[in-house]
Amino acid sequence: FIHQMKSLERQLREMGVKNEGHSKNEAFIHQMIETIENVLGTVSNTASYLRLWALSLAHGQLAKVFFDYTVGANLRGGNYVVLFFSYFVFFGVSFGVLMCMDLMEAFLHVLRLHWVEFQGKFYGGSGYAFKPYSYEEILGDVLEA
Repeated sequence: FIHQMKSLERQLREMGVKNEGHSKNEAFIHQMIETIENVLGTVSNTASYLRLWALSLAHGQLAKVFFDYTVGANLRGGNYVVLFFSYFVFFGVSFGVLMCMDLMEAFLHVLRLHWVEFQGKFYGGSGYAFKPYSYEEILGDVLEA
């Protein structure tokens, strides 16, 4: 099986690709640059996910602080009417602040995934103009008939 496999150089020659004549030194330098980029990408991705973990820890601590200053302070007082309304204050403040943090976190995470992950791996930037999908253009003859 292995003897039937074509070398990469032979496959490229058969496809008509000309030999660009890269030396071993150029290939080594190119591989070193790619290695450094991959290591930096790994560190960057790890830092990004640590940021998400830190935000999730901050949610728990913020909720505890809000609880201590609203419901917790009124639990010791014994006034149940104030305790009843302080729960709604706690719920509103925690929901508002934590929801804003979650929305910001989700937006930044999606932005990071699109910008770093997608464009760093799959985006070619070949310069072709964006042409949106159109049923009218593709099925023009069928729709006119």
